[in-house]
Amino acid sequence: MESSMRHVILGCATCLVYAVPVAAHHGPGTFDLRSSVSYPVATLTGVDMINPHSWLYFEVTAPDGSVSKHRCEMRSVHTLRRSGWTEDLFPAGEQIAIEASPDRADPNSCYLQTIRFANGSHMDRYGQYVKAPDGEIREVRGPIVVPSTEQRAFRRSSGVPNIAGDWAPEQRVMTNPRGTGGGLVALGALPEFDRAQSESAAGGGAAPGRGPGGPGAAPAGPRLYGGTALTAEGERAAAAFAREDNPRFSCETTSILFDWTFDGPVNRIEQSDGAIVLRYGQMGLERTIHLNAARPANVAPSRAGYSVGRWENDVLVVETMGFLPGVLNAPVRHGDGLHVVERFSLNPETFVLTRAYEATDPVYLQGTYTGSDVIQIADAPYTEDNCRELGLIDYSKEAE
Repeated sequence: MESSMRHVILGCATCLVYAVPVAAHHGPGTFDLRSSVSYPVATLTGVDMINPHSWLYFEVTAPDGSVSKHRCEMRSVHTLRRSGWTEDLFPAGEQIAIEASPDRADPNSCYLQTIRFANGSHMDRYGQYVKAPDGEIREVRGPIVVPSTEQRAFRRSSGVPNIAGDWAPEQRVMTNPRGTGGGLVALGALPEFDRAQSESAAGGGAAPGRGPGGPGAAPAGPRLYGGTALTAEGERAAAAFAREDNPRFSCETTSILFDWTFDGPVNRIEQSDGAIVLRYGQMGLERTIHLNAARPANVAPSRAGYSVGRWENDVLVVETMGFLPGVLNAPVRHGDGLHVVERFSLNPETFVLTRAYEATDPVYLQGTYTGSDVIQIADAPYTEDNCRELGLIDYSKEAE
């Protein structure tokens, strides 16, 4: 293989197929990751770099001269941007080859595995890329940018922790960069995974922790969400939840909890002595945390709710109420009685910002929904990315 080509690393020790990335966006059954379809000769016609999914468009000419139009789903624009994917890499008219997983219902749509270019190079769905000196693209197994914290002050002049800036969760990618298996891992763990794979291959065994293993039976009792069971109404609403009910398919935020880290967005925090503004890279939600202030008696309900906060030692404690009814985390719904408490804490050595949260809802949750997430200094700037949901379109009919 030429040095200018981007190398595909097939890192799946057990060749397991996971549907996690698809289920999170489409619901099960849309793409068949166990099957493959190839278009060895195609013409690139365009690209939509958008949320919640980007799309690659191409045409295929049959032997009889007829032309069919196709598209392949890619990842969200903010994760592609963080991975070095830009629109200029996909000029219309270029000859390409496509390897993909087919859509069960729409024969003209697919789930991108690999795109190959006329010069012999290629890009995989979960690949990270940088431009090489010769102008071509080189794959990086791991983060392409590692932000420095050397010049960052832990505290503001007021004495409270400095949480202002652009933040992002570490990307989670498939160990098989084509996106067809191997499980999700943190991007920074890929080099260690590759090392373990290499040692395993040399020794003839499977990589540690990658075997099928694990108990096959689900534990008895009700299904838990965030550590709590749903009420009878919550169970009824979850059972009736349809893919179209997911706010993401209307380019709306799911909830202040879910979209802070889901799918690797770059978020922005703006901080002053009187307020902290959280700008979500996912769907553009904006929240204002009013510091050391009382909540007004009459608050207009909204998707973001009304947040008040205070610093307790070095922990930012935020209490939010006043929500419009919506979705906490599909398929779990919430009502206007949702009450959320978040605690943000900044590590002074690593500058990792951890959020622990708990939520209660008298209509849909039996107990307290809890969880936590972690973000770090972003490897790309916050951008107000466009959103258009195209996943529900039957492209076989659109392309006619």
